[in-house]
Amino acid sequence: MLRTLLALLLLICSAAPTVAADGDSAEGTRSIAVIVNPQVKQETISEEELRKILVGEVRFWEDGTGITLLIQAPVSWERDILLGKVMQMTEAQYRQFWISKVFRTEVASGPKVVLSNEMAATLISKIPGCVAFVESTDVPDGAKVMKIDGLMPEDENYPLRF
Repeated sequence: MLRTLLALLLLICSAAPTVAADGDSAEGTRSIAVIVNPQVKQETISEEELRKILVGEVRFWEDGTGITLLIQAPVSWERDILLGKVMQMTEAQYRQFWISKVFRTEVASGPKVVLSNEMAATLISKIPGCVAFVESTDVPDGAKVMKIDGLMPEDENYPLRF
């Protein structure tokens, strides 16, 4: 019985993806692309501007177009990275943060939740000023990828690369 349990444990551990010492998975790094409606004129933003968009401090692009913020549902990898690495918030803190902003009438509503990258792609193509965050391998056709600090998701020092 003990041998069977150990063999099963060994099988499970060997099937799990390994993580390199620098935090990269065995398959390589993952990155989150910031995608926007193609009509957004801006080509690049700073990491600080990105954080300000995520917390509702910046609500308009440079040309005056309103920003419609789309964020993945709470169970997504992209959302976990944005909350933890960019905003330094837990899910509960993030929810409370946006409830408070709406309650104080600082904003009319919080970010729109998308359930999939396909849903984000559909909305990105239809809503001027829209911004969403998807894994860089899932960037939809027709979406514009915004540079962060002049870097694209495939660049080595891209800030949303993990």
